[in-house]
Amino acid sequence: MISNNEWMAQQVGEEPPSAGLRPEVPHPARIYSYWLGGKDNFAPDRAAAEHAIHASPDIPAAARENRAFLQRAVQLCAEAGVRQFIDIGSGLPTQGNVHEVVHRTDPGARVVYIDNDPIVLAHGRALLADNLTTTVLTGDLRDLDELLDRPELRALIDLDQPVAVLLVAVLHFVTDEEAHAAVEAIHSRLAPGSYLLLSHSTFEGNPRRAAEVAKTWDDTDAPIRLRGRADIEAYFKDWELLEPGVEFVPLWRPEGSTENTTRWMYAGVGYKP
Repeated sequence: MISNNEWMAQQVGEEPPSAGLRPEVPHPARIYSYWLGGKDNFAPDRAAAEHAIHASPDIPAAARENRAFLQRAVQLCAEAGVRQFIDIGSGLPTQGNVHEVVHRTDPGARVVYIDNDPIVLAHGRALLADNLTTTVLTGDLRDLDELLDRPELRALIDLDQPVAVLLVAVLHFVTDEEAHAAVEAIHSRLAPGSYLLLSHSTFEGNPRRAAEVAKTWDDTDAPIRLRGRADIEAYFKDWELLEPGVEFVPLWRPEGSTENTTRWMYAGVGYKP
């Protein structure tokens, strides 16, 4: 028996949310959700997530700090007048999603979530069933031009107006060439006044533990690539990098104490003049 959502998807020619689901293979979105306290994961996801925690117990704290960076950066864009947001590699819904943050500023702001995990699509459909300004799509960062031309995306997003694009904890799952191609495509397609919000895992804050933590993703379809500050700064070569530049996630415009915070990820926000 199929669910109502799956039946509806079949009527319009879409794949149901369960299509492509591989519970035997850990998925980055479900691993990350586990660190944030989420319940939508399978045994292989939990095993991978616990491997990282065993190697470095501060990993869940790093995930929470990354989420807090997302919220601070999104609020900055909303306060600057941006009313369109695309979150690529959005992951499973959790507290303080992009649309929840921006709708505090403007309930009419439009948000598109994109992820390649079928579970994200299923949860997004349920969460956003009655939301006319927000949608969720399946897609992959490596097919960016196709994603930006999707009718479902263009129904909400006007690329001739400023857009904030989030690449939060996602570029480290693609090759150097793919990462640079994605950022360059975003820059070329967005209107002046747009923003790029980016965070990325690094080995520089924890060089002795980094190799072991990186094994967390060895059995996934997306092994992680830890990069240094200079590599991440290079993504912003065509953007005006906002202060404080590329910085460890909890140190990027912090709102409270930064004592005992982690050094697992860098973050930055770029502006297209």
